[in-house]
Amino acid sequence: MMEKRTISLKGIDQLKLLGIHDEHLHLIESTFNSQIVIRGEDIILSGNAADIRMVERIFNELLFIVNRKGQLDRQEVETIVELVRTDKREGLVEVDKNKEMILNGKKGIIRPKTKGQKIYYSAVLQNDIVFVIGPAGTGKTYLAVAMALAQLRDKQISRIVLARPAIEAGESLGFLPGDLMEKIDPYLRPLTDALFDILPSDQLQQYIERKIIEIIPLAYMRGRTLNDAFVILDEAQNTSSMQMKMFLTRLGVQSKAIITGDITQIDLIDGTMSGLIQIQEIIKNIEGISFVYLDKSDVVRHRLVKEIIQAYEVFRENRESQEK
Repeated sequence: MMEKRTISLKGIDQLKLLGIHDEHLHLIESTFNSQIVIRGEDIILSGNAADIRMVERIFNELLFIVNRKGQLDRQEVETIVELVRTDKREGLVEVDKNKEMILNGKKGIIRPKTKGQKIYYSAVLQNDIVFVIGPAGTGKTYLAVAMALAQLRDKQISRIVLARPAIEAGESLGFLPGDLMEKIDPYLRPLTDALFDILPSDQLQQYIERKIIEIIPLAYMRGRTLNDAFVILDEAQNTSSMQMKMFLTRLGVQSKAIITGDITQIDLIDGTMSGLIQIQEIIKNIEGISFVYLDKSDVVRHRLVKEIIQAYEVFRENRESQEK
């Protein structure tokens, strides 16, 4: 019985998977009664049904190795081929196809790890503007950067703009040493940290020099229209109502935006209303905009971070009950 199957190579470096001059592909093809054709970002398998099932298993294993290690050598391919051919399943890693892969960063595969993060990822795929609100350590900014880079890789957008309000937290920028960029760098550092954690430094430097990636204070966005861009506003709890409106109205054609924030850590002074709190009521019924709420169960940092958040919640609840 003849069979035909397709395997997606979207986001995969085909040279690493298939080898120089397709040597890995030829090795697999010569071992089984099958035909393997590369068509764009797909592998088309055709041939004897039993062989095709084995070839598909081999490619799933090889894709797992490439995603995990970022490389693949001929010996590994020969080992996987032999394990599958002789049906020695104990040597293989089971690939969970239901786990969403966002990006293969320099430290490995980036994917949503918690239920809330999966909802967050799904919301970004389905909406042009997503607000994600939750405590520290829930991956709000990190996943936003990863999703933006994935869309840049897939040519769905042509640039990434990352912004933060430069809240002075008790210090005046005017009294800090250095030029303007040196003064605002500490406020933008969490965004650059996320980028450095995912991209090789030389590639990131190229992107910044070519303005493919911009990292700017929120105030620098005034008057701009951002077309064909993925825009991220981080620490949005520290925006005023007017700043939030300004940011949201910068979005141009073929653009997406993620707005992240933690409404339990607002640094605004003089009783200024947080734009992130207010916006939840203003635009909650607009189609194409989604609000995602993460909580302590979505914390992916050190175990103690989750317990610290829990302790603060208990403290706040006790204080509120005493005031009533």
